[in-house]
Amino acid sequence: MKKLKYIFGIILLILVISLGFGFVWQDSKEKKFTNGNYTVEAEWKLPEELNEISGIAWLSENEIAAVQDEEGVIFIYDLTQKKIINKIDFAGAGDYEGIALRDKDAYVLRSDGLIYEVLNFREATPTINTFQTDFSEDNNIETLAFDKKNNSLIVVPKDRDKADAYKGLYSISLDSKVMQPEPDITIKMNDGAFKDLQKKKVYKTFNPSDLAIHPKTGEYFVLEGKNPSLLILDKAGTIKKLYELDEAKFAQPEGITFSPDGILYISNEAGDAEANILRVRFH
Repeated sequence: MKKLKYIFGIILLILVISLGFGFVWQDSKEKKFTNGNYTVEAEWKLPEELNEISGIAWLSENEIAAVQDEEGVIFIYDLTQKKIINKIDFAGAGDYEGIALRDKDAYVLRSDGLIYEVLNFREATPTINTFQTDFSEDNNIETLAFDKKNNSLIVVPKDRDKADAYKGLYSISLDSKVMQPEPDITIKMNDGAFKDLQKKKVYKTFNPSDLAIHPKTGEYFVLEGKNPSLLILDKAGTIKKLYELDEAKFAQPEGITFSPDGILYISNEAGDAEANILRVRFH
């Protein structure tokens, strides 16, 4: 009996030590993941109806406007109350991927390149118009951002651009609703920043899922959802840095936005865990 107790005690001690090392390793991994790269400062877990959350846009104090890729609805999510506080219908079912806001108006992008203009979108009866970009479902377009300086929208193809060698940032004047035929900025797929992400089919190297312009620096923050990463371009379009994102925290990053003071938010579709919005600080 004493021998059995002795053996049991040794086994228990080994288990305790193993668990202790496990916690230390896990904690170290967490610190390595944040330090020197980025820190996830806060998380908002979203309700099931936002499992397919795609684009997001900063609306006002503690409020974010969001769309998901199944319903023609703009969701207003309150970060303080941690819940959806309003829903605005603008269309039927569809693959809605991006949202941008200009004052009282909202713009929603469908993946086939159609843009919905929802004027006075928070009013009881908003006015809804549509206009088409030069892209189609073959391009699978998800990125939409508002360029306040130029009073224009920016769109970027996710899959194929007009040439496989690049992904372009194309501007659409909100006065004419016409997309410029040539991109203002091109992200070259053979750039050295992508050396660890290069694919045999070059256009698959980087697949933009959304974009936001930093309100203070004018830099472009371009998000990638397939292989979670964030690309930062300066105002001239030169690549400054590429961050690879940990899939444990960024299951499928689809939306990105800034508050007016430069705080960054990223939304993730539901994967093994719930869909969420993260407040992230990059170093």
